[in-house]
Amino acid sequence: MSMFEKNKMKGADFHRREFLKKGAALASVTLASGVTLMALSQGAAASANPNIRWGLLIDANKCPSDCNACISACSNEHGWEDTGLDTDPQWIRKVTLKNKNTGRETSLPLMCQHCEKPPCVDVCPTGASFKRADGIVLVDRHICIGCRYCMMACPFKARSFVHEKIEGQKTSSPRGKGTVEGCNMCVHKLDAGEGTTACTQACETSGNGAMIFGDLNDANSEISLALANYPSVELRDDLRLNLGVRYKNI
Repeated sequence: MSMFEKNKMKGADFHRREFLKKGAALASVTLASGVTLMALSQGAAASANPNIRWGLLIDANKCPSDCNACISACSNEHGWEDTGLDTDPQWIRKVTLKNKNTGRETSLPLMCQHCEKPPCVDVCPTGASFKRADGIVLVDRHICIGCRYCMMACPFKARSFVHEKIEGQKTSSPRGKGTVEGCNMCVHKLDAGEGTTACTQACETSGNGAMIFGDLNDANSEISLALANYPSVELRDDLRLNLGVRYKNI
């Protein structure tokens, strides 16, 4: 292939992406009076503090296999429901790890890991998958074209595709048929100054206290002190993604 042909293909790809972005910007989906997907996504990005990196530490020893408090809290907060169908969204789910040598089983919640270098962002053709300045990885449903490349790229299967029309959704957590979604670290709560997530609050209320949420960049935060004093791991550390979610005792 000649250099001219290669440049022509690159130019075509650039114009295709620009067309998709600009085309999406012309439309606006209204969720409630005065509330749109575009307005919410732009506001979420603008509210990020680059001096902060939000993170979550989960202690598997404190997470009983029969407890689903974090899942219920996430479902209630964001308006998604797991009815048992394969097509149901799962912003957060419980998984069981089993040691093949000892037979020991460990239960832990799994959600978007909010990678420093997110593969989902790398493969997104429209820029719908993006990372905020504070480390939170989000999906702009207005720009998302439902290609599901991000779902294939995610090593943790942490994203879901919305197959059905959404009824009675939360204006603080917009969703839409034909788009991809996943854990957003309750970004609306953080931007409102609450400094925590629905799953963390529910875990604390349950009495288990398996989750610590906070600023990884603050050396004096509870999560940073815990990470400094106790060993922890990140899933698939061989990928070197520097995850925002860490685990203890797995």
